[in-house]
Amino acid sequence: MSAHDRSRLVPAGDPFTGEVPGTPAPRHTAATLIDISHRLQPRDYTIAVLLDEHTTLTTTHLAAVLFDSDTTCRHRLQLLRRLRFVDRFIRNRPGAPNPVCWLPGPLAARYTALARGGIPPTGRALRERQDRVHASPTLEHLLAVNDVFVALLAHTRHAPGTALLRWWSERSTTAAFGRRIKPDGHGVWAAAGQETGFFLELDRGTEPISRLVDKLASYRKLRAEGGPLYPVLYALPSRVREQHLHRRLADRPEPTLVIATTSPESGPGPAGPVWRLAGNGRHRITLAELPSSHGQPGPLAPGPAQPDEHPLRLLHPTR
Repeated sequence: MSAHDRSRLVPAGDPFTGEVPGTPAPRHTAATLIDISHRLQPRDYTIAVLLDEHTTLTTTHLAAVLFDSDTTCRHRLQLLRRLRFVDRFIRNRPGAPNPVCWLPGPLAARYTALARGGIPPTGRALRERQDRVHASPTLEHLLAVNDVFVALLAHTRHAPGTALLRWWSERSTTAAFGRRIKPDGHGVWAAAGQETGFFLELDRGTEPISRLVDKLASYRKLRAEGGPLYPVLYALPSRVREQHLHRRLADRPEPTLVIATTSPESGPGPAGPVWRLAGNGRHRITLAELPSSHGQPGPLAPGPAQPDEHPLRLLHPTR
């Protein structure tokens, strides 16, 4: 029996939690963070911070970054859901995987807002925010973007001397760089004693190649106005599309920018030798080997990553 056939035997059940989709989370008397504080661990607060920054993460994402066992991850998330700390949804798509997507629940949203000195969202505002994520036409794109950064974080768990020191969402990156650019995300990768800042542009093959090239104008402007020399990374859906982009870049070279590309055929993992520099033949190098500079400090150059920017900082407060 195929995996698809087996999945059809339990169409009404959640394979990750055993629940029936559409049923409300079990009610709990906890109404405040104080009520459940004795049950929360640093890892749970980390989950809240990651979900707040990156909108939604799947069970697979969270297991890869924070747990040693998928089963342990699922059980912990379900407990947190019962405590109204997190919530989740499944958006069924015919013929495609249906991952369980996790969101901040009432108490996680309250925690992250208060921790940064903000005002917690009302119940109505939170429900609207959750439904907007569920209905978003760009949900698959967002999950694919998060795949890249999660893969880097997961890599650090078994590769001593490596670290993802900064992981900013599109929203945070756009704000930090004066709204000059709007990449899908920004990170600072550390390996072999060096830091590599980068901007990610994830392509799902839905736009003309010319549109991908046009995006470079904003990076060129940022660089001219004092921004850092971070490589612009294009993660493309196929080797063929990658080749098409390189041909277009050869026609319109960008001497002030570092541009690199990858595709699934290039190899597993964004940390490895999967990146092809524009104008540098077909040789592929690791993320750590890409030319990168934080540049001179300024309003458009945030500089090296700080300890309080580490995505897992709550697990390692002395970083």
